[in-house]
Order: sequence, then structure tokens, then C-alpha cells
Amino acid sequence: MQCARHPKVDTGLTCGRCETPICPRCAVFTDVGARCPSCAPARKLPQFEIGPVYLMRAAAAALVASVGLGAVWGALLPGRIGIFGLLMAALIGYLIAGAVSVATNHKSGTPLQVLAAAGAITAYLVHNLVIGTDILPSGDLFGYVAVIIAGAVAINRLRY
Repeated sequence: MQCARHPKVDTGLTCGRCETPICPRCAVFTDVGARCPSCAPARKLPQFEIGPVYLMRAAAAALVASVGLGAVWGALLPGRIGIFGLLMAALIGYLIAGAVSVATNHKSGTPLQVLAAAGAITAYLVHNLVIGTDILPSGDLFGYVAVIIAGAVAINRLRY
């Protein structure tokens, strides 16, 4: 039998509700079995449902983690950021995303990624305040690369 949505694909799988032939590409796997896209529930998985309470918790966690980690970063590396600073930035991004993840009961999604990336930027700004330079120093190439690395790691950790 051929898939109803992809006629060139042979399949032995049918929708558990309407018994339409479906292939693995169009099958939606639910807790009660495989369903066709028409019969599958349209609601999001609980992992991706991020309400206002979770956003507030994520924002608070990102702020607290970024201020604390930025201060530690500034204390450990009081000069300009070098290669070790780039590794430290990756660790900071990972830890900020971890704080956001724990605060939101391990949820994922774009809003949480944005908050974690903002936390990485905040950590860099706090780092600059701790070491006593301008908040956004000109010519700090390693610092800006460090922020990009920290943000990328934070975003990647909260990926779907």
C-alpha cells in the first residue's frame, strides 16, 4: 500500500484513528500511536508551552546567573579577554542556559533562547564593569567574539 500523502512511498503503517496509509515522513507519533497529520493533536508538547510565569522565572534566572558569572569572569580575568577568555565565555553561556533550563522545568523554545543570549550579553557587560573599563570598549575583538560564543552556546543548549 502507498502513503496517502506520498504516493511513491510504500508503507505498512496506517493512522491509528482513521486508518489512512502513512509513511514515516508524515506520521506524527503520539502517546497513543502513529497518527496522520489530520488526526494528530494540534497542541504543542508541554516542553514547548512557555507561559508568562515561566518567562518571568527564566528572565530572573538569566539575570541572576549572568550577573554572578559576569562578576566571577571579571575577577578571574581582570585584563583583556584572550583565548582562555573564549573558553570561559563558552562555559558561561552553558551555565546561563542551564540556570534558565532549571528555572523553567527544562522547557525549550525561542523565547528562552533569547533570554539566555541576553544573559550572555549581560555577563559580558558585568565583566567590563568589574574590571573597570568602558561598558562597551572599542577594539575589544576578543570580548565581542566571547559574547558571540557565549550566546551561541546558550542558544544551542536550549534548542528543541
